[in-house]
Amino acid sequence: MRPRLALVPGEPAGIGPELCVRIAQHPQPARLLALADPDTLRAAAQAIGLPLRIRDPEQEAGAGELAVWPIRQARPTRFGQADPANAGAVIEALRQGAQRCRDGAADALVTGPVHKATINAGGIAYTGTTELLAADAGCAVVMMLARTGPRPLRVALATTHLPLREVPTAITTDGLTGTLRILDAALRQRFAIAAPRIAVLGLNPHAGEGGWLGREEIDTIAPVLAALRAQGMDLLGPLPADTAFVPHILKDVDAVLAMYHDQGLPVLKYAGFADAVNITLGLPYPRVAVDHGTALDLAGRGLADASSLQQAIVLASAMVGPSTRRP
Repeated sequence: MRPRLALVPGEPAGIGPELCVRIAQHPQPARLLALADPDTLRAAAQAIGLPLRIRDPEQEAGAGELAVWPIRQARPTRFGQADPANAGAVIEALRQGAQRCRDGAADALVTGPVHKATINAGGIAYTGTTELLAADAGCAVVMMLARTGPRPLRVALATTHLPLREVPTAITTDGLTGTLRILDAALRQRFAIAAPRIAVLGLNPHAGEGGWLGREEIDTIAPVLAALRAQGMDLLGPLPADTAFVPHILKDVDAVLAMYHDQGLPVLKYAGFADAVNITLGLPYPRVAVDHGTALDLAGRGLADASSLQQAIVLASAMVGPSTRRP
């Protein structure tokens, strides 16, 4: 039985709809169930010159077909011109996708790129899909980006979208402990790694240089690692970030925990931007997103690369264990 993936294209005026159309042209490892306005999907197919037939979610979709749970927009899509009036439809698609995963109608959630400024301009307070899904599920989550392929690289974040000056105070004993527990559990349960080894970066240059360049490693990070090691976790660090991503270290670890967004993610994106995906750990269902933006300047022109969405679908399918799939 193939897993069922709730597929949310994201911002309708961006490249998300046409990426879904491209993906629908080829066999996939899962049944794709899109939550979108069918008119937008048809318009995207016409714009890039590909066939698309909308199917009912209960029907099996073949090549050039896409099963759709309709989410109607307030206004028709104009590719390249994000409309705040359609912000409600974007959020509704995300909420319904999450709800269908919780209800068992879908096994995992795959999301395309959204346009935060347009959603907020539409009168909806929105900081990110990760935060929205965490609030909907009522649980703590961890953001992890991963590069797939023959040499996978996984980088999780202790803090996400914070101004740099706020990061040190956000690195707390409870927060770091919770993050590492979620990461360790997800590597075991979703990635089938029996005994995960996690490399943990320090916050400061040279991991604080024994306190001369900052005390967060001494006062917070190292004590948390020691406590969790005593509970059986395999943790390496705190490591200086500038030397942690060398091959001889990466070959022996299953994931890296960075203390802030731009400490770890530039390395991962340099290693393979097109193959990178964004994973939300800690939810009661797998969620994988593309790791790129809406690319409004490319929308409707047939130039968008579907590699990240394809990798998101493949990884989300793999994260759905056979025992958790619904009939």
